[in-house]
Amino acid sequence: MKVYLESFGCSASQASAEIMKASIERLGHELLSPGTADQAEVYICNSCTVKYTTEQKILYKLRRMGERGVQVIVSGCMPEVQLEDILHANPEAHILGVNAISRLGELLSSLEQRKKEGLSGGTRLELRTSEPLGFLNVPRERYNPNIHICQISQGCNFACSYCIVKHARGKLHSFPPDEIVEDIRAAVADGCKEIWLTSQDDSQYGMDTGVRLPELLRMISEIPGDFKVRIGMMNPFTVFPILDDLVDAFESDKVFKLLHLPIQSASHSVLKRMNRSYKMDTVDTIIKKFRNRFEDLSLFTDIIVGFCDETDEDFRETVEWIQKYRPEKVNISRYSPRPHTKAFSFRNLDSRISVKRSHDLHKICEQIKLESKQAMVGWKGRVFVSKYTQTGDVLTRTDSYRPVVIGGSNLKPGQYVDVEIVAAKPGYFLGKLVDN
Repeated sequence: MKVYLESFGCSASQASAEIMKASIERLGHELLSPGTADQAEVYICNSCTVKYTTEQKILYKLRRMGERGVQVIVSGCMPEVQLEDILHANPEAHILGVNAISRLGELLSSLEQRKKEGLSGGTRLELRTSEPLGFLNVPRERYNPNIHICQISQGCNFACSYCIVKHARGKLHSFPPDEIVEDIRAAVADGCKEIWLTSQDDSQYGMDTGVRLPELLRMISEIPGDFKVRIGMMNPFTVFPILDDLVDAFESDKVFKLLHLPIQSASHSVLKRMNRSYKMDTVDTIIKKFRNRFEDLSLFTDIIVGFCDETDEDFRETVEWIQKYRPEKVNISRYSPRPHTKAFSFRNLDSRISVKRSHDLHKICEQIKLESKQAMVGWKGRVFVSKYTQTGDVLTRTDSYRPVVIGGSNLKPGQYVDVEIVAAKPGYFLGKLVDN
């Protein structure tokens, strides 16, 4: 069959899509290339439900594909929390549970059998598993052959009032550390030079099993080979209990000095309504400990603007925090009420206020980013060659994950070279090789 797979959402969702793509090809189906969905006999939507706009885009696609007579399979988070919405858009949509990506082959085989028998319809199929299966040590069709996305856990043990993902993915289930190490070892042997550790919250890893993230990082760092590890998002309330050990684990040459610490708001009243279990002095302690140890640390954060009852003063506190700590990257989202969450019943702000605050914060963050980038011009140091760009240049990374593009070279992923940053572009730096 001709199969088109479209994936939405986070890097964990992307990892699942890579596994599903490999399953499609292993069974002998034709995996259609991007932009050719109109040729599909089967449309697989690996869904995301974090934002209302994404949800609506997905429901539109499910409806249109159904109207064209295409077999539709929905995986990812939406089937776990918005099944009624999916079936309203497409009553014949088949469901692959968020834990059941390893069973995609069963679902496709059933649809292929129906095709052979000349059956265009039939009973809607649902395949689910209570425990996450098939996320590690399985074949993949990677989006980039140099990057391996390793999901280290599924689910979350906390309950932020705005977050629907907890309801979709359930309680924390940390994957066995030896299986994670083997998964990464195989990826390195397969030529991957950059390893992304992903989950709903990386610093929750091991809260249910005992082997916490710092120990896992030490185990990964002992794997032979030239590769670097990018650690994904970690919440302040799960970083703080393991802070000293985590900072020590970041000392490894194989770990990028990148701290992705989503604060969502710097206002204590907003954090309380969000059910975020920390105060800003905890966040400040975390950042100071990392920056004291790693002078060139990159700091990423996430901000939700326009959360329920957010005042001008609440927003001002967030702006002042951003101006003080000057993160290299700020992911800004306007608050979007999600079903099944506690905040869904809260009073929402006028959308015009959220739009203005989002616009204002974007301008502030862009100015900070521009100033930080200009300050890096002239920097000299060692970089890690990560991957080839679409234009044939190479993308390298500083130890703190800053992207530096080098043109006209014979560099290969996995090498270390010395460079000088000669210019700053909106999303990256331009560099040139320098002699040792």
